[in-house]
Amino acid sequence: MLTRSSKLLKININKSVFLKRSFANIPNINGVSNAVERPSFGDYRKKGSDEQSDKIYSYFLLTTSGAGIGLATKNIVYDILSMMAPSADVLAQASIEVDISALNPGNNLILKWRGKPVYIRHRTPEEISTAQADDTADLKHPEIDSARVKNPNYLVVLAVCSHLGCVPIVGSGDYNGYFCPCHGSHYDSSGRIRKGPAPLNLEVPPYIFIDEGKLLLGSE
Repeated sequence: MLTRSSKLLKININKSVFLKRSFANIPNINGVSNAVERPSFGDYRKKGSDEQSDKIYSYFLLTTSGAGIGLATKNIVYDILSMMAPSADVLAQASIEVDISALNPGNNLILKWRGKPVYIRHRTPEEISTAQADDTADLKHPEIDSARVKNPNYLVVLAVCSHLGCVPIVGSGDYNGYFCPCHGSHYDSSGRIRKGPAPLNLEVPPYIFIDEGKLLLGSE
C-alpha cells in the first residue's frame, strides 16, 4: 500500500515525464525552430561602431578609472601616515645627549629615554675582565661582551627585565651585575641573563660616543 509521500512522488515524476514529451513534440512553425535565439542589440549600437571598438573603449575606461582610483588611494594613505608621523619636537627627544664625564668607575647613571629607564654604568676593571672571561660560559642568550659595548668601560642597557618588564637592581645578584627581585632573574656585569626565568639579555639601546665624556642615546 502506497503512503501519501510515495503517491506525491509518483505524481511529480509522471508530470515531469509528461512535460518533457509535450515540449519535445512541439512542431516547428513556418520552418522556424522552437529553440530560444540569442537576442541581438545591433539596433541599439551607436552608428559606425562595432563590437571590437566598443571592447577597446570599455577596457580603456576601466584602465584609466583604476589608475585614477589607485592614485587617489595612494594620496589618501600618504596624508594619513603624514598626520600619524611624530612631530619635529618628538623626533628631537628621540635622541638625547648624556654627559658621562663625572661618572666614576663603579658608579651607575639612571635616566629616562623614550619612556623607559636606562642604566649607564662605568665598569671597574674587575667587572670588565669577568664579563670578558664569561664569553665562553654556558649562556642562555649567548652574546660576547664586546658585542654589547662600544667602549669596554661603559655598559649601556635598558633597565627592563626581559621576563615581565620589572626594573632590576644594579650591583646585585649572584653575578654582581643586575638582579630582578620580582622573579629572581640574575644578570652579569655585561647585562647577560645567567640565572632565573628571564629569556633574554638586557637590551642595549642604540647610542654613539660623541667624545670621551659624552654619548648620544638613540642614535647609531
